[in-house]
Amino acid sequence: MRFLSVGPRLIVVVALGGLCLIAASQILADGPPPGRVVADSEIRTMLTERVARRQSVGIVVGIIEPQGRRIVAYGTRDLVDRQPVSGDTVFEIGSITKVFTSLILADMVRRGEVALDDPVAKYLPPDVRVPERKGRKITLVHLATHMSGLPREALNFQPVWENWESGYSERALYEFLGSHQLAGDIGSEQEYSNLGVSLLAIALARRAAMDFETLVRTRIEDPLGLERTGWSPTPDVMSRLAPGHVYTLDPAPGTNLRVFAGAGGLRSTANDLLQLLAAQLGYERTPLEPAMAAMLKVKVNLMPPVVRLVLRGQFQHLGWMETGGLIFHSGGTPGYRSFIGFDPGRRLGVVVLSNVAATAGVDDIGMHLLNPRLPLLAGDALQPPKPRQEISVQADVLERYVGRYDYSATDWITVTRAGDQLFIGGSGYPTVRFYPESDVAFFAKTFDEQIVFKVDREARVIEALDTGGGGDPKVYKRIR
Repeated sequence: MRFLSVGPRLIVVVALGGLCLIAASQILADGPPPGRVVADSEIRTMLTERVARRQSVGIVVGIIEPQGRRIVAYGTRDLVDRQPVSGDTVFEIGSITKVFTSLILADMVRRGEVALDDPVAKYLPPDVRVPERKGRKITLVHLATHMSGLPREALNFQPVWENWESGYSERALYEFLGSHQLAGDIGSEQEYSNLGVSLLAIALARRAAMDFETLVRTRIEDPLGLERTGWSPTPDVMSRLAPGHVYTLDPAPGTNLRVFAGAGGLRSTANDLLQLLAAQLGYERTPLEPAMAAMLKVKVNLMPPVVRLVLRGQFQHLGWMETGGLIFHSGGTPGYRSFIGFDPGRRLGVVVLSNVAATAGVDDIGMHLLNPRLPLLAGDALQPPKPRQEISVQADVLERYVGRYDYSATDWITVTRAGDQLFIGGSGYPTVRFYPESDVAFFAKTFDEQIVFKVDREARVIEALDTGGGGDPKVYKRIR
């Protein structure tokens, strides 16, 4: 299923509101971005519209440029707590955490503690079997660039909505690795993997002989002076936290990751992320400058060879992604959306943080501020959540949908029933209740997601159509 996608929703799908890859690259290839500085009033208008359209409760933009730093914020921490958000408000930043994890990797390489081509197995317990293929081993750089062949999530991991990693352990992750068979060749094709970056974080922490939270604090937070970035919900962090919200603006649970912390567990502020960009763009000299430069020297071309000849490409660096010369990463958790990006040529950096997991996200704002030629989302993409009317459905009707439905070997959903309630979960996604709006169509209240079941002429359920979450519908075939 596609609800709660926490990866970097590529510019093709989100930041450009449906423009195709070639059209997007053509826009970015039409010359350098306009040199104008987007005024605070213009930014505030963008943010006001997002809150008015129920795409956010509180949203903060941070900009760093040759003229200095700016914070533009609109909205509040919560619908009840009406404190305005600011540059010091704390948000979950989801997959932006991967930039921190890869920065640690680059710094440890610089120190001679690890090498990019080291097999990850070298830094795991000796009894852990890491899958190989055709005699090739998964290395640290494969994990950091999503070229390992590992799936997006461990297939034995079933999140719990109220406590994401409830009952899951590092040992369970190792057990999955020991049983998993790679479907493709290592290094041949990119598959975005929270599992892979989590494994990288575990390996780096073991090499440094400290837990990953301490590693991030000592190697990144302290050297850069990041005051409110980290995992632990300290009193200071909680006093500044903007609570997360699902797409309906109802409260979302916090995502307190442990095993998968290196892939998406950090909280931070716009001011702290601007400090990271200040070091990345050379406005401040820090001990991490060589490692930050090294991150961009690793460059995996993600565009087909024939397209590379005519268009500016899309690349994967260590942690960062690149499209048309703009370097970025985005993130999402059950209650938040986030973006960080920069234009190295103009020394311009942008941060956008929001405390609603709206399908539209905030990537388009970030990319538009980096290059005003890239359009903001508009129209249907910013419509408030569609009102849905729940109806009553008999338990025997619900029972016919119970089973497993597959989209691929690593992407499936399971449907269960408890009395007159239907529950749907998936590979790497939590099981939550879905509510009927007809005998065949069901919607979630925690995600912007709808499932429509298809019945054949003999009244057998054969498919589940996932119509929510943006993009084209996905068809899951019933297998049992």
